[in-house]
Amino acid sequence: MASRRVRAVSRGLPPLLLLLLLLLLGPLPAVGHGGKYSREKNEPELSPKRDPGGEFRMEKLNQLWEKARRVSGLQLSPVKLSELHADLKIQERDEFSWKKLKAEGLDEDGEKEAKLRRNLNVILAKYGLDGRKDARMVTSNFLSDGAEEDSLGDPRLEKLWHKAKTSGKFSSEELDKLWREFQHHKEKVHEYNVLLETLSRTDEIQENIISPSDMSLVKEEVLHSKHTELKDRLRGINQGFDRLRKVSHQGYGAESEFEEPRVIDLWDLARSANFTEKELESFREELKHFEAKIEKHNHYQKQLEVSHEKLKHVESFGDREHVSRNKEKYALLEEKTKELGYKVKKHFQDLSSRISRARHNEL
Repeated sequence: MASRRVRAVSRGLPPLLLLLLLLLLGPLPAVGHGGKYSREKNEPELSPKRDPGGEFRMEKLNQLWEKARRVSGLQLSPVKLSELHADLKIQERDEFSWKKLKAEGLDEDGEKEAKLRRNLNVILAKYGLDGRKDARMVTSNFLSDGAEEDSLGDPRLEKLWHKAKTSGKFSSEELDKLWREFQHHKEKVHEYNVLLETLSRTDEIQENIISPSDMSLVKEEVLHSKHTELKDRLRGINQGFDRLRKVSHQGYGAESEFEEPRVIDLWDLARSANFTEKELESFREELKHFEAKIEKHNHYQKQLEVSHEKLKHVESFGDREHVSRNKEKYALLEEKTKELGYKVKKHFQDLSSRISRARHNEL
């Protein structure tokens, strides 16, 4: 229609005036929707690999998240789901960092890529997403009255805990603190076993793919990094058990300045690392901030559990307006808990890396 009008107006016009008219009108739109100047051709399409409403930028992580939320057999509590969300966020951050390194040619031996795969396998096993029937959830620092969390899963720990409970050396608050330390130790042992099993399966696959004559081609750095990670975790477990044994026998001394098990672990590891006195003091101050962050996260975890129970109660009565208000409150708590969970895990990862670097500087 526009082109016909232009042709009609242009009849009888001098060439110079016609050229000026065409410049003012600009390029004519192409017929239909397929022209190269059309919106369809110039606006970028959404990637088919990602759901616009997804929690994560990586589709494989979105699939894991949806599986954890929807598969009834997993029966993950709101707190466990928020912890999984934080773990997947950390995994996503690390994967994008690795992609940048790979693009710059900084992971030639594939060590970091292999570590990412191991970390994801550990997450799958940790939350029962690997399809293995014997997979069990590890407990968190959040205390509940569940029967599973009443068992420490190790006769040595059970013996120490019974001794501490009956010794009369602990107040009720100190027993609560000590129980969190026992639960944290149980979690560390479980995660070590998951990592060990993951590495064993990886090594079996590797040996099946690579013949003995070609084993020399495997990068020694990759194998070393695996065993270094295991050694670091095992060292932490042994130090943690020694601490539990000492505290169970002697009680908490005046020098006990931290309450949270993860912070206590980090402080013990930091004191045995190659930090200067000034660096150690700076690390101590950062641990205080980290402990405050954990306490805030624990508070929101408890509020989330309470809100979840209240929502289930309200839903059973069918008051639509009341249900709507509680769902809104629950959704806000859920988002805040996930956000804090990610910040805590990221901070813990950063602090652990600092200790690891200081330890390796000793060698």
